[in-house]
Amino acid sequence: MSSSHSSTGVPKWEYLVRFVLCFLGLVLSVYALHVELSRENDPEYRAMCDLGHSVSCSKVFTSRWGRGFGLVQIFTSKDSLLNQPNSVLGIIFYALQLGLGQLVSSRAAFLLVISSWVSVAGSVYLAVILAFVLGDFCVVCVSTYVINFALLYTNLKRRTGLEGRVKKGKRE
Repeated sequence: MSSSHSSTGVPKWEYLVRFVLCFLGLVLSVYALHVELSRENDPEYRAMCDLGHSVSCSKVFTSRWGRGFGLVQIFTSKDSLLNQPNSVLGIIFYALQLGLGQLVSSRAAFLLVISSWVSVAGSVYLAVILAFVLGDFCVVCVSTYVINFALLYTNLKRRTGLEGRVKKGKRE
């Protein structure tokens, strides 16, 4: 086994990349939650990411689409426990990615890939809302979209690597 792989067969770079991506995702999600809660408590609150009229993260976070992707309130009330801020979903997602990333199994790899595809679908959906419905640019949002795509790539590499290891093991 080469030195670039840990004893589990997962490349060492992957653990570092996953940690950095999840850490940044968590920081951005916690910051987004902070901005949303601060804005709800004080409508005059101005976040660091509010750079102008059409470059405003707090405008996005407090919009209908900032909670439950704007979809949950179609099925339940706006104040329902199910209609959580997207940032809370982000915190759960990045914690899940970090935790599952420590497990080396085909089931964990499958869950990492599936949850990543869901996050990327959500990112594309929210990017369309951002650009064409809200007409806004949100630095925090776009940063999380980039992180989500990078995690998908990382997770696909993990899954292909593990599948390759299993096939190689069967041939030996």
